Amino acid sequence: MAPTELLVREDSPRLSEGEETVFVEFLDFECESCIALYPVIEDLRAEYGDRVSFVVRHMPLHANSVDAALAAEAAGEQGQFEAMYQRLFETDHEWGHQPTSQQETFFGYAADLGLDMDRFEADFHDPATLARIEQSQRDAQAVGVTGTPTFFLDGQRLDPTSVDDLHASVEAVLND
Repeated sequence: MAPTELLVREDSPRLSEGEETVFVEFLDFECESCIALYPVIEDLRAEYGDRVSFVVRHMPLHANSVDAALAAEAAGEQGQFEAMYQRLFETDHEWGHQPTSQQETFFGYAADLGLDMDRFEADFHDPATLARIEQSQRDAQAVGVTGTPTFFLDGQRLDPTSVDDLHASVEAVLND
């Protein structure tokens, strides 16, 4: 069992506020497996979001994933983490695995979301925003995360071999 304080910090982004159990995903917005599982996680949120708190933790491993995480966190400062999270996953084919910075693309997404761009830029470049992402990476390493996505359910690491395993794990905890 992983220590709760390393899995969920006070400032960890939450995609839902269910109170019965906590589902944590360490992710990288540029990770192919995270992208492939994004619709599955969205289905889980739709089905269980009223009972499960879905928490995002960053573990950027690819060239543009730190900036993607910064964009999500900066959007979160304006209450739009979820919208940016969805936009980043749904548009990965536009910006992912590019050899050059995609910061301009992320700023375009922020503008599309109607964010205050001066505030978004300030939050994006704020050292405290990067520090939250780096803390998430340190927490990931401390609980043995070596790749993305990695899931925890109420502190227990999940090692699903199928989509059905994820659903079954959540169901089992909720019905326990």
